[in-house]
Amino acid sequence: MATAEDRTMGAERPAEFVEALAKGIAILESFDAAHPEMTLSEVARRVGLSPAAARRSLITLQALGYIGQDNRRFHLRPKVMTLGSTFYFASRIDEVLQPDLRDIVRQFGDASSVGTLEGEDVIYIAHNSVQRARRAAAVIGARYPAYATSLGRVLLAGLPNAAFEAYIDRVRPQELTSRTITDPAELHREVLAVREAGYATTVDQLDYGITALAVPIRGPDGRTVAALNSSGYTGMVTPELLVTERLPMLRATASRIGHMIQRYPILLSVMGN
Repeated sequence: MATAEDRTMGAERPAEFVEALAKGIAILESFDAAHPEMTLSEVARRVGLSPAAARRSLITLQALGYIGQDNRRFHLRPKVMTLGSTFYFASRIDEVLQPDLRDIVRQFGDASSVGTLEGEDVIYIAHNSVQRARRAAAVIGARYPAYATSLGRVLLAGLPNAAFEAYIDRVRPQELTSRTITDPAELHREVLAVREAGYATTVDQLDYGITALAVPIRGPDGRTVAALNSSGYTGMVTPELLVTERLPMLRATASRIGHMIQRYPILLSVMGN
């Protein structure tokens, strides 16, 4: 779990940087499926704050309606969802991205997503699915390590060389399944192969049962700004089948999205940063 300090490591903080705001955001992000509710001391430990600092932030967030409390345990309140929904509608994601994802799912079934790179993770900004299995959820707003997803490997392949080499030097891959690539040298070779091929396939890297194919979405300057994927159940599809049956449609869709986002500056800005 990244601390408030971690979020600005490697980047110079502007003079106007508000430490208290950073701490509050870090607290909101510390709640997840494994930590749906926490005591004050648990929050402080996960975010890397003193109990006193964590308490001040929790009280403020509680007064604003983003945090609730049941006895000694804190939890998120539904108001937090307004932060994500505001981004979703302001960025025109439903208008620009969802129709194409629905077309992919109608054609092949399974699931399709668009993601962007945020630090060392992929954030899913659009998703459509007919799947109901219990596994790592690719819902809008989900955040997963870039090294373990097809989307992430495409995005890593699109980084400038210096940024990619810095990522490889910095990242410490965790074994999410027995098939997850955890050796940085092997990951380096895999991403370079993705760069050469122009697409990525993964099998059971993030969670068991996920086989996926992803392609880059490029901005007007040719730079990779996001990635598009299609995924299915391991055992029912193979990487070779995905490439044969789905790669042409994914590439055509990614190209169309790349042209469309030029008409939506806010979406292009979101993807490009």
